[in-house]
Amino acid sequence: MQEAFLHFIWQYQYFNKAALATVDGSTVNVIYPGMFNTDAGPDFKEAIIKIDNIEWRGNVELHINSADWTYHRHHTDQAYNNVVLHVVWQNNQEVKRADGSALPVVELQGLVDEKVIFDYKKLINHPSEIRCEKQLKQVSNISWLSMLDKVLMERLSVKAEVIKNLYQSNGNDWEETAYQLLARNFGFKVNSEPFQALAQSLPYKIIKKHADNQLQVEALIFGQAGLLVAESDDAYQQALLKEYDFLKHKYSLTSRLSAIEWRLLRLRPANFPMVRLAQFSSVLSQMPSLFQNLLEINSIQELKKQLKVQVSEYWQHHYQFGTYSSKKVPTLGNSSVENIAINTIVPLLVSYGKYVDDQSFVDKAITLLQEIKAEKNKIINHWSAIDIAVSTAFDSQALIQLYNEYCTKRKCLSCNVGASLIRRK
Repeated sequence: MQEAFLHFIWQYQYFNKAALATVDGSTVNVIYPGMFNTDAGPDFKEAIIKIDNIEWRGNVELHINSADWTYHRHHTDQAYNNVVLHVVWQNNQEVKRADGSALPVVELQGLVDEKVIFDYKKLINHPSEIRCEKQLKQVSNISWLSMLDKVLMERLSVKAEVIKNLYQSNGNDWEETAYQLLARNFGFKVNSEPFQALAQSLPYKIIKKHADNQLQVEALIFGQAGLLVAESDDAYQQALLKEYDFLKHKYSLTSRLSAIEWRLLRLRPANFPMVRLAQFSSVLSQMPSLFQNLLEINSIQELKKQLKVQVSEYWQHHYQFGTYSSKKVPTLGNSSVENIAINTIVPLLVSYGKYVDDQSFVDKAITLLQEIKAEKNKIINHWSAIDIAVSTAFDSQALIQLYNEYCTKRKCLSCNVGASLIRRK
């Protein structure tokens, strides 16, 4: 028996209520079991319980054994004086509140249907990470879809909170925040950290002043990235270095990165950091009102037009400084744009929508996810292998959250899907 299962039984009242009584024989009628408390304190708040026809309003505390009340020091904690009922699986010790008053105790052992216990053990003891995978066909569409909606919003809310914290650390500046988020995403997994460090060392307000001059934007970006070398005989690099030296002193720029911070190992040329930096520079040059432009995006096609921009002439035939390529360097690929949409644009829209209390931005974020095809990764492959349809990024993002936060943590009882497999038919 686990306490989480006891919470589940109490919340859904999966026991013989007609036989419910305190251990000293008083009849108990549960009018309202209370609201589950996720914070410190008693397990269920604001319950309404009748004991021998006297109505009590207060909190309910649950334990496997009644002695756990003492073990957890509740008998010395004034916060538990408002507990009106102690619900236990096994009553093995008489307990009292901190004020010395007797505490009514209900023992559920013997009142719970064995089928409910069997279904719980069958689910929780399954060896697969997705413990319900053999029973999913028994789950109703309503239970399944409602859980996907729930976990998707949980995932987006967590990301939105991270962005809100970044916004606050940036002096409540949404443009600076959007710029830093986009920069980090342009580094993708391999170079996300140096990209973010670059953006934090080069304020967006400086970039914005020079957005109409792509050479100067590139000079600022590549200069702060630590990739401009004075000894190079590459004419374009020298032109950038000349601009950067002037702008660096004009704006007192410091915290320049080192070239060794950028990773090239095992990257395809199209993903080289120099290519990504050139693409990022072009986006900044052609999107002078970055945050507003991102807010106004209504479809993935619009985002592709904004991000799949032509780089400067030099970078159309160079993957790095000084090395000419006869083959034209490709623009940002569709999968890269979709990655940016999922990991930057969608969370940014949700965070801003929550901040200004405008649901339309959240709705737009959801619509974007529904337009994008599902990601491919180990977690999604696992879901696909058990015949779960994964069509869009809405599906894949929800399933990643479900897997990481519920399946692997065995939180089946907090999941609509798992709970539906245990509930009494």
